[in-house]
Amino acid sequence: MSQVQELKVEAREGTGKGPAYQARVKGQIPGIVYGGKGAPEPVAIDGRILERQVGQGGFLTTLLTLDIAGKKTQVIPRQVQLDPVSDRVVHVDFLRLEKGATVRLEIPVHFKGQGESPGLKKGGVLNIVRHAIELFCKAENIPNVIEVDVAALDINDTIHISALKLPEGVKPAIRGRDFTIASIVASTSVMEEQRAAAAAAAAPVVEVEAAPVATGAPGAAPAAGAAPAAAGAKAPAAPAKK
Repeated sequence: MSQVQELKVEAREGTGKGPAYQARVKGQIPGIVYGGKGAPEPVAIDGRILERQVGQGGFLTTLLTLDIAGKKTQVIPRQVQLDPVSDRVVHVDFLRLEKGATVRLEIPVHFKGQGESPGLKKGGVLNIVRHAIELFCKAENIPNVIEVDVAALDINDTIHISALKLPEGVKPAIRGRDFTIASIVASTSVMEEQRAAAAAAAAPVVEVEAAPVATGAPGAAPAAGAAPAAAGAKAPAAPAKK
């Protein structure tokens, strides 16, 4: 499950481009905390700390406790805006999480068991349909990743969402459809081998019969196309006259 991390932020006076620009000049990144029963709160976060957090990956599924002048607020990042040229973080939105709140998140999928998969051993390929799954999660029970074991999959086997054991209180956002997570498909070389084997098995067996040997009567003329008698061979004797 996601570990709650603490992040110190400062209250920021005013909203709009002016106050946001002044925060960036001081090396801070402007943000907003919204949701729940409280009013939106403009904040500013140390730019180096926030960019380090974002660079580690999984930032949008990380539970955070914001320390705003000693007041602790549990949040989850909902949006990170990047500069289109430099890719630096320029703004961040945080959603307040009341106790027992449910959030809709995309959780990344990690695969294991590739070394044991009979389909992959035969030259198959792991076809990943979903690299992340959209889930409803309790605020205190957000998984870091969803692990999918493919150790038992053979070629043409498929694993669906119904085959996964999700953490308690976690449910797919897509309901009423047993959607595919991944499958093992035959590679091009394997498919060519299978087609060649199938073609060989379906080919008809042709039996060739030996030509019969001609046995003519003595003295009969050789059959058309027969080889001439060897030189010096004796012709058959004529019958004696009475």
